[in-house]
Amino acid sequence: MKRIKLVVAYDGTNYCGWQAQPNAVTIEGVLNEALSQLLGEEICVIGASRTDSGVHSLGNVAVFDTGTRIPPEKICYALNQRLPEDIVVQDSSEVPLQFHPRKCYSEKTYEYRILNRKIPVPTLRRHTYFYYRSLDVSRMQQGASYLVGRHDFKSFCSVKTQAEDTVRKILSCSVEKSAEDVVTIRITGTGFLYNMVRIIAGTLISVGIGEIQPQAVAQILEQKNRRAAGPTAPPEGLIMMKINFHKNS
Repeated sequence: MKRIKLVVAYDGTNYCGWQAQPNAVTIEGVLNEALSQLLGEEICVIGASRTDSGVHSLGNVAVFDTGTRIPPEKICYALNQRLPEDIVVQDSSEVPLQFHPRKCYSEKTYEYRILNRKIPVPTLRRHTYFYYRSLDVSRMQQGASYLVGRHDFKSFCSVKTQAEDTVRKILSCSVEKSAEDVVTIRITGTGFLYNMVRIIAGTLISVGIGEIQPQAVAQILEQKNRRAAGPTAPPEGLIMMKINFHKNS
């Protein structure tokens, strides 16, 4: 028996999130079915990040155990032939049996992308959130700076969260606008709460249009109240970019 790690990229538009659900098509469910058919054994993957419905990924990580004789590095090629075009395994490799993607130290990077212009661009509709009101990126960056560090992010998570501890550490949070009118919020942390990145994005949008002052982000953190923060931004703008695992994990 060996444990295989997959790096999975997907367009989440047509899926009800990562986690397998009855009567719903999910990323995890599709992977389980394709792997079980490929390897001739019952496979259940364990994902590092259970992304929500409509959220995308360039580098989510999943592991599974198998007795297959297929070389680990070849599994991704064989698996991709069985997967739909909107799910592609970027890499497959063997890892120690004790490696668990949700129980070891890692740094996760997300991007939230906003198409900020008066008229939408149809080719970007699946992977950006179209927002026509002008955003002040400088104000948004000022607001983002208050999020860096170890804080209680209770104000920035869904009331449906099951986490008892809402303290998380954000390593960096930047806001930039490209020549293509895409405002990108890029955030790296050691862990995230349910809907945390989307609520941060919605709050920074409110900062960008002047509804919230940049320095008020610090006060929102202190209030530990979901109603103090901005709205939850839509899922289509969110992309899980990568997960870096500590070398000793």
